[in-house]
Amino acid sequence: MNVNSLPGSRSRRKFLAATGGLLAAATLSSSTIALGQNEADDSGSKPVPKNIARKIPIGVFDPVFDKLSLDEMIDKISAMGIEAVEIGTGGYPGTAHCPVQELLDDPAKLRAWKKKFEDRNIQVATLSCHGNPVHPDSKIAQRDAESFRRTVLLAEKLDVKVIVGFSGCPGGSPTDTQPNWVTYRWPPEFAKVQDWQWNEKVVPYWKQAAKFAREHNVHKLAFEMHPNFVVYNPRTLLKLREAVGEEIGANCDLSHLFWQGCDPVEVIHLLGKQGALYHAHMKDTVMFKKNVDRYGVLNFAFDTSELPQASETFRSVGYGHSANTWKEILRAYMEVGYQGILSIENEDPILPGEVGVERAVYVLKNVRNELLGTV
Repeated sequence: MNVNSLPGSRSRRKFLAATGGLLAAATLSSSTIALGQNEADDSGSKPVPKNIARKIPIGVFDPVFDKLSLDEMIDKISAMGIEAVEIGTGGYPGTAHCPVQELLDDPAKLRAWKKKFEDRNIQVATLSCHGNPVHPDSKIAQRDAESFRRTVLLAEKLDVKVIVGFSGCPGGSPTDTQPNWVTYRWPPEFAKVQDWQWNEKVVPYWKQAAKFAREHNVHKLAFEMHPNFVVYNPRTLLKLREAVGEEIGANCDLSHLFWQGCDPVEVIHLLGKQGALYHAHMKDTVMFKKNVDRYGVLNFAFDTSELPQASETFRSVGYGHSANTWKEILRAYMEVGYQGILSIENEDPILPGEVGVERAVYVLKNVRNELLGTV
């Protein structure tokens, strides 16, 4: 996520862009910039049956264009043939293209803002306010909770059905000042921490937040399964859904699941059968096998000195897993009747910015055409 909007935060995208040369050198040596470097694409071009075929719109998550004005971004994505957008409305994504309070306060400005997309046949599909509304620092929690509330109100006015975000992560006790991500329930005190987080903080907050969303005709809250938040894999997502209600679903960002060892098609079918697939980020991950073998998967690089020893990094679609894998991913989305968009989130350090978006669009459009039999 773009963290420029948070005080004291460091932008992951800026960091990766600044260190892209070193990563590129490491990646080139592992032959990972070639499309489909992990698997051979030998599936042929068999289309999906007509009864399940759907031209799922290809979209983009707007923080990748945060240096462009709204009009410049719309011109850019229209020229790329992008069909939908996911718009940041607060939290980590920022509000570069969406002055939320202005649009809420002025119906004329809201209509004009929406018309800019309509004139280019671009669907405003989702609003995203990734933050941590259960943060132990009450100022941060209140800020992100208010961002969520404003996003719900804006979604209602725009008739947007999906809001994307994080589940958040509390501290480990009432006196903590920083979040505490607990994933392992032993020794016993960690089980107590995890139970306290869920029972006293996470579930109560999201029950209230889901009720507010429901009252404003928003019934789909799509959580990105992301490390350092209590929902980080399909199991924790479904746990929160069971506790809170059917408003809770997935932003299925496979880039965070590849490194956990999940099978993307299995995940899509699992969540699809539960009716819990609300959104999909299109982002790939490349694994550096030698470093995975040495250090395991919990080995991310956040400093230039660590890059040569990293186990994985994000890539544009098709540059971590083959085009064939992404074709099977899209096939799975069609098979489960997914009704959202394919939202490109580019955090590729080797193909930064619009270059990575262009490459992802190319891969996704080609595999979609093959599946629809429109090549």
